Amino acid sequence: MDKIIKTTNSESTGIDASVGIKPKPRRKRKPAARPAEGVQSVQRGSRRKFEKNPHNSQYGYKQKFMLVCIELFCLGVIAVLAIMVLLGYSANRFSGTSFLNHLLPFAVTVLILIFISTVFLVGWWKLRYYLQSHSRFLTPLLSISLALTLTWLAVNDQFTLAYGSFRTLVGGKEEAGRMTIAHQVYAAYRRQNNAQLQVMVDRAQQYRQAIESAARAFNIDAHLLYGIAATESSFIPRTSSDGGRGLFQITRVPDIVVNQARQRLGAEKISLDNPYHNAFVAAATFKHYLAEMKNDLFLGLLAYNIGPANGGLRFIMQQYGATDFTTIQPYLQTLPRDYPIRVLSYSLAFRIWEKEGRLLAYEEANNAVYIQRIGIPGLQARL
Repeated sequence: MDKIIKTTNSESTGIDASVGIKPKPRRKRKPAARPAEGVQSVQRGSRRKFEKNPHNSQYGYKQKFMLVCIELFCLGVIAVLAIMVLLGYSANRFSGTSFLNHLLPFAVTVLILIFISTVFLVGWWKLRYYLQSHSRFLTPLLSISLALTLTWLAVNDQFTLAYGSFRTLVGGKEEAGRMTIAHQVYAAYRRQNNAQLQVMVDRAQQYRQAIESAARAFNIDAHLLYGIAATESSFIPRTSSDGGRGLFQITRVPDIVVNQARQRLGAEKISLDNPYHNAFVAAATFKHYLAEMKNDLFLGLLAYNIGPANGGLRFIMQQYGATDFTTIQPYLQTLPRDYPIRVLSYSLAFRIWEKEGRLLAYEEANNAVYIQRIGIPGLQARL
């Protein structure tokens, strides 16, 4: 009877009699609900937008780095120009040796410059934070605008004066001597008759190809070769009484110079009566003496004029203990001490004519400062 009851209870309650554990019923897993078509398109679109967003890709980091580099470059340009202008004006304004009237005010100006720079950097950092919150392109654009504006202001005549004072401040004695000689060149140009200079320019046109080819071959400013030819022959090739021949009045030159000219020309023999050959020999000669004088333009021109006579300029300088163009002049009693000045005044005239299409009178209007900004060939770069 008991056996029958146990069996009946196990069957009725669903309990496994052998184990005594009731198994859990299996639940059917419902399929995951698929999002609507509109939701799927939104998810795909946001995924594509995230993938193409430059802020979240390598391209975005490269672009950001490039913009920062542009900003830093422009700020560097602004800083360099500002330092040159402010220190140049200060050096010109407080030039002198008095402590109270010159040295102390200049030192105070330097402190003011440091303070202004600090204020500018702090203000720029705060402005940068504000602009970056709107667009990361605003800061580089603003820095480019400021750099271009300051560069445009720097090319006027007043900046030329400040830049000259800055060069004198940094260059010291050497720059002061160079500027003294440079003004001798400007004075020589001022004394020239513009009508006669124009005649010289017109004569030079038929030799333009020869002179400019020689200048390119030896990496020399062509205006310097024009100035040498104008001083030597006035662009009237001839054989002079002292043995000078051709356009550049070539006399005795080192053999190495002739070989260099022949190699550049690709000719077996040099003919000094040929203006083309004459120009190449002159360029090689000037390049040779310029290197011998350690790229000192005035000494190089003087050595070109003296040539190998009396042992050459280098021997003369060693004999008298001279070290530069200024200290050698007192010992050149029988030689043309003003030769470099005349060459450079003609070179300046050719540069002005090339730039303006006409010759400018030095004393008229603001021509003096403008001509100084154009610069002397070989001595001052054009600004």
